[in-house]
Amino acid sequence: MVIDVRPILHTPGKRLEFQFDLDLSGLEFDGRRPVSRPVAVEGEVRNTADLLELALTARTTLDAVCDRCAKDFLLEREIDYGCMLAEELQNGESDEIVLLEDGKVDAGELARTAFILGMDSKTLCSKDCKGLCPRCGANLNLGPCSCKKEPDPRLAALASLLENK
Repeated sequence: MVIDVRPILHTPGKRLEFQFDLDLSGLEFDGRRPVSRPVAVEGEVRNTADLLELALTARTTLDAVCDRCAKDFLLEREIDYGCMLAEELQNGESDEIVLLEDGKVDAGELARTAFILGMDSKTLCSKDCKGLCPRCGANLNLGPCSCKKEPDPRLAALASLLENK
């Protein structure tokens, strides 16, 4: 969504609110498409003493899979993003300043980039998820498995001493 900020460009104290839905259902993360619902984006551009500040929030519910136990679950995701807007850069490049093109800014592209960069690299169904047993594959969140625990190979010599008693 392209926003025309020219009406507030040289009027301190003015602000321009925006709201739109973003379709990110085509994005693939680790072979999955977790963003099946629209991403609701809302925000504003505010002129503070001839300085334009853009702030936005993007939120949706993701179709997630736990990286420890492989359980499917829904995950609420909210990403906040903010930057300064300028017609031209005064002192070289800056990651916090976005250049306007003919007095316009593409808030849709900014929200898309912020949402993608804000995705977690690891997703857990809960903080204390125990995962799966590495031997039998049982979900340890449902209870202990019936596997016999093997001793640490580095301590095998000590284990054999205990067995010979």
